[in-house]
Amino acid sequence: MAEENMPAENAAPGRLERLVESGKAIIPPLTLLSALLFYFGYVSARAQYQYFGVDVDTIGLGTQDYVMRSPQPLLTPLLVFAAAGAGAVAAHAAVRRRIHAPASVRTVVRLRRLGRAGQVAGLAGLAGGLLLLLGYVFLRDWPLYGLVTPLLIGAGATLARSGAALRRLLRPPPGPATPLRRTATALLYLVVAVSAFWMTATVAQWSGRGLAMYEASRLDERPSVILDTKESLFLRSPGIQETKLPASEGQTFHYRYRHLRLLIHGKDRMFLVADKWSASNSTIIVPLDDSVRVQFQFQNQQP
Repeated sequence: MAEENMPAENAAPGRLERLVESGKAIIPPLTLLSALLFYFGYVSARAQYQYFGVDVDTIGLGTQDYVMRSPQPLLTPLLVFAAAGAGAVAAHAAVRRRIHAPASVRTVVRLRRLGRAGQVAGLAGLAGGLLLLLGYVFLRDWPLYGLVTPLLIGAGATLARSGAALRRLLRPPPGPATPLRRTATALLYLVVAVSAFWMTATVAQWSGRGLAMYEASRLDERPSVILDTKESLFLRSPGIQETKLPASEGQTFHYRYRHLRLLIHGKDRMFLVADKWSASNSTIIVPLDDSVRVQFQFQNQQP
């Protein structure tokens, strides 16, 4: 019974492979990979510097900078997806071995119950995720919304598809797949892909904010900066020391600021913060031109 159904089930991977090949012809894999790395690196960097009140677009980071920042936020999702994929492959192989081996009626009944349970659980999870999606206006401030919603939708769709496929394997050959079934399968794959993308973007955002909080707790490890300006900046951040320089002939800089740390260096400007984080701090944007004088102060052990 199971062996007669093999050709119909093996047709699906062939269609999927043709779909992937068509996608490769339209979007080269390297271009797609670069775009994904850029996007997740951008999401992480945006959340990181938003913590310090800075719009990442004002820094002037390039495409390479965002791509280089993407491995850290992508590490956890990649490990989770790899582990889930390996578990799914192992479970699929185990189920196929049970189907192809001489099986008793009790084993077939158990497999059918397993498929039915997976399908019901998947549809329940998918329904729960869609309800959360419809309630976005009321639940958008929930911290876990961006992770729980796509997780329910993606996991629910996967379980529903797996349960339905297992139940079809245990039936007599149903004949060739209908266009409606092929369309439903393609839409299901699309839902899973979008859910995985959404979850990864949420993790990237959390990673960026976590990195910002880590840096804020260790600002004393950032480069120390002494800033001289021609006019007073009227800084209000606690801890920043302003000193008026003594007047002298030819002196164009009249004010000196200490207890500053370099947050990040942009294309033509620096972003400075106080050396101790406070909720009332502000980030200072300093242009790299003759309007300021910058010194980097070091405190190391003697050689």
